[in-house]
Amino acid sequence: MLKVIKWIFKLILIAVVIIVGINLFVKFEGERSLRSLDQIRGQSYDCIIVLGAGVYGNGEPTKILKDRLDRGIELYNAGVAPKLLLSGDNGKTNYDEVKVMKNYCLKHGVPAKDIFLDHAGFSTYESMYRAKDIFGVKSAVVVTQHYHEGRSLYTAKRLGIKAVGVSAAEKKYDGDEARAIREFLSREKAFVQCLVKPEPTFLGDKIDITGDGQVSW
Repeated sequence: MLKVIKWIFKLILIAVVIIVGINLFVKFEGERSLRSLDQIRGQSYDCIIVLGAGVYGNGEPTKILKDRLDRGIELYNAGVAPKLLLSGDNGKTNYDEVKVMKNYCLKHGVPAKDIFLDHAGFSTYESMYRAKDIFGVKSAVVVTQHYHEGRSLYTAKRLGIKAVGVSAAEKKYDGDEARAIREFLSREKAFVQCLVKPEPTFLGDKIDITGDGQVSW
């Protein structure tokens, strides 16, 4: 019985080491591509991918999403990419992240033709898969909060996008602890997804990221 207990303990320890190892690998492999605006100024990418987050019922972005959009607009105005690709959840008729994101960018002076919408970015993996497969993105600057950048960049690169990340302004938000736990689990899932490469929930017709973004609205 003692031998059995020892073997069970060893197996549990091995499992923990593997899980933590995968998590750290995804996080730090992705974060190797984090940059500041000054570091990428003067370079050129196909687009800036701004990943969606929650929106309020009054049509305004939450603080997390607003900070992502502000960074994306700043990068656009700095000339690091000629297009914005706003990817979020529009899976229900009464919930539309990308419409809120689009309206915010228009309000802040981004021309309509330079705003592309991905209505089926239901997850980070699906956003990156569709960016590559639907919009033909080959290189991108990925914008999200720092805690999320590692997984986002890891996924983008594993799916064939030459990606760097510029994080939104570093702030504290309500629910950060819960997001940290979710992110830990999501990194494990991302590792498997990037090995298996399942198709996203929706694909569709090709939309050229170098064209007029309004065709994606």
